[in-house]
Amino acid sequence: MWNITVFLPNKICMYEFETKREAEEMYQKIHKGSKIISEIIYMQESKTAISV
Repeated sequence: MWNITVFLPNKICMYEFETKREAEEMYQKIHKGSKIISEIIYMQESKTAISV
């Protein structure tokens, strides 16, 4: 998942995208505020862990 965070003077907006391409296209269209594009990676715990 990809996320764009836009910082405006009085608020913060966040947008989520499934693909990098979608996020990059929108990133180029946003002209107001400071913006950050980031990839979100979800980690899943392994089921092979042994509890002692």
